[in-house]
This record gives sequence, C-alpha cells and structure tokens, in this order.
Amino acid sequence: MNIFHKSGLGQNQLTARQIMTDPALFLAFGFGSGLAKKAPGTCGTVAAIPLYWLIIQAGLPIYSLLTIASTVAGIWICGIAADKLGEHDFGGIVWDEVAGYLITMWLVPFSWQAALLGFVLFRIFDIIKPWPIKWIDQKVQGGLGIMLDDVLAGVFAGALLWIAAQQGWV
Repeated sequence: MNIFHKSGLGQNQLTARQIMTDPALFLAFGFGSGLAKKAPGTCGTVAAIPLYWLIIQAGLPIYSLLTIASTVAGIWICGIAADKLGEHDFGGIVWDEVAGYLITMWLVPFSWQAALLGFVLFRIFDIIKPWPIKWIDQKVQGGLGIMLDDVLAGVFAGALLWIAAQQGWV
C-alpha cells in the first residue's frame, strides 16, 4: 500500500511498511490504524480503546500522567508526521484521536458502557467540530493545530460523559 500526497516539492510516496517502521509515523498513524482506507479517524479512536483499558488499570494518577504525556508528545509526533508527509493534518495521522479519546475518558469511572458512549461522543465532536473546534482546526497550524481540535473535542465529549456518569446513565 502506498500513501500518496502532494507537496510543493512534487509527489512523495510512503509505503505502509515505511510508516510502520518509522517510530514517529507508527505513533502518528495510531499503531497502524490510520492506514485504513475508510474512516481512519474512527479507526484511530477504536485503536485508543485498548490503550485506555490498559492504562486505566494503573489508576487515575498514572492515567492522568500518561494522558498528559500523550497529548504533549502528540504535538511533536503529529508535527513530525505532517512534515514527513508534506501535508498538514493528513487523514492517516490519528494520534490526535488517540489522545482525544483518552481525554474524553479521563474523569469517568471505567465501564464498557462509558467506553462506548465516550467513543460515540468523541467521534461526534471530532466530526461535527462545533465552535471553537472548527475555528482552531482551520486557523492553528503544525502539530499543535493537529492536536488542539481533538483535545477540545475530547474535553467537550468528556464533560458530557462526566454528566452522564454523575446521573448514573453509564
């Protein structure tokens, strides 16, 4: 499989193998989930669920530390990937979805119902991009821009999920 994109320098090409063997691209492509031909952002969010399940087992302090670290590192990871691909926010870059989902689930007790509702809420905010998410997506460039709209989508989704959990709905 080849990933094609156009840049000011002409057409560059990366294979799935190159993406899977480059540490920054491997992470940026959500452990390979961003290679999906259809709905790579959704696939990236799905890839975040086992990661969420794994790190929530360590307790809230460790979960918080890893969520913050994945978000901050994501600025660098996504920026490097965008530079290598020659395209800002290429669809296969899904580390922002991974971090956004972890943010969504941050303050909610674990349950599979919460994990599923968090997935749905995050995808809704990430796809619809209500203000100010859409504005940020359009105006902020680089790794920060790639990450920030999904961080906000995660915060919005997480707030609704927290309310649902407080009401005993999940």
